Amino acid sequence: MEEKREQVRSLSRGLAVIRSFDAAHPQRTLAEVARAAGLTRAAARRFLLTLVDEGYVRTDGRLFTLTPRVLELGWSYLSAMGVPEVAAPHLEALVARVRESASVSVLDGDPDAGYEVVYVARVPTARIMTVAITIGTRFPAYATSMGRVLLAALPPAALERYLAGLHPEALTEHTVAGADALGAELTRVRVEGHCVVDQELESGLRSIAVPVHDRAGRVVAAANVSTHASRRDAGALRTEVLPELRACAAAIEADLRASG
Repeated sequence: MEEKREQVRSLSRGLAVIRSFDAAHPQRTLAEVARAAGLTRAAARRFLLTLVDEGYVRTDGRLFTLTPRVLELGWSYLSAMGVPEVAAPHLEALVARVRESASVSVLDGDPDAGYEVVYVARVPTARIMTVAITIGTRFPAYATSMGRVLLAALPPAALERYLAGLHPEALTEHTVAGADALGAELTRVRVEGHCVVDQELESGLRSIAVPVHDRAGRVVAAANVSTHASRRDAGALRTEVLPELRACAAAIEADLRASG
């Protein structure tokens, strides 16, 4: 309760207003923001006008939209991590070798609310998903190769708690059926050191991922290569792409150690 009293409710509400915008709702009316953020119209209006004054939101008088300045809020975290800058040239070299898109993600969330992967670096080739992937894109961790690599590295207690409350949404007909099936898959990922996800996030999309460790040996990110199912099957990802992907992750890790 003491911690709750120390929280600044205005900051919490302001962040809720920012989070009310997403890829599906890049523009919202005042009423929509209030509903999504759980605020009254009057409170939502005050927060929106403050964000407009600070340059984080723009409005035409009816619709509100986030501005690129919002990226500054996340960039401070990403810059401190060092992963995006370190990974970018290695991803570019990887893409040139395998001729497929490559990305690096980190894990965000907690055992109770659930986990998502957040893209922090990406080098695309042809677009193979219906959703455009950019820096900051989020996907449920359970349905992605990078997410499973990161989940497999969680402390056992956190992972057990997460799985106990998990009810995975069937994003495609191939999506993992439940917490028990995911737990078994994560055990395999932990042993083998890589993960292949075959059309579980989106039909026609296959990906393979490996962990990225910091200088202390902790898994801090995951790197992946994604392809259309018509171009490479799961076996080809393991034989043709996995060695190159592991070499890329090792190069990122070496630079992270050197920069640390």
